[in-house]
Amino acid sequence: MKKLSTKQIVTGGALLAIMIISMLFKNTSVYISGPIVNTCLVIATLALGPVVGIILSCIAPIASFIITGSPVVAACPYLMIPAIALGNIIICVCAYVFYKNLKKKWALPLGLVIGSVAKALFMGIVISKFILVVFCTSLPEKAIAVAQKTFSITQLFTALIASVVVCLVWWSCGKFLVNESK
Repeated sequence: MKKLSTKQIVTGGALLAIMIISMLFKNTSVYISGPIVNTCLVIATLALGPVVGIILSCIAPIASFIITGSPVVAACPYLMIPAIALGNIIICVCAYVFYKNLKKKWALPLGLVIGSVAKALFMGIVISKFILVVFCTSLPEKAIAVAQKTFSITQLFTALIASVVVCLVWWSCGKFLVNESK
């Protein structure tokens, strides 16, 4: 990884700040905070590279847990946080790989849709069908049922909403976010 420029650090910091502020609205609606977080993660990955995207993908669930104190994540944080981070990484890497390798206008939306579906499938299988069922047995059945929906179909919807926002932002402002010295 090349040394990050001041512009890249500021861009990454601004995207992290937006993510953290949006997490304050998570208890209001995940359909507000989820797309904002996903959008920031993908924009960071496209503008600053996959390493920064992966770092922010790992920071996001930790910050969310600290800010919201989710009882579902609290039931098994050492498994839930890495699984959420991997879900974030999946959408970021898919978007990056398709966008950088195919070099077509449709490559970004395709990578985002594939990444959204892959993220939802991963989280639906690993979190909803494995971690929650096997390791979070102290939670009430109703809480597990809600969490299973949250970590599967809701993840798909929030990622797809973010995909639309990412395309709009990237197509209109992406050229200003990318480091010119590449």
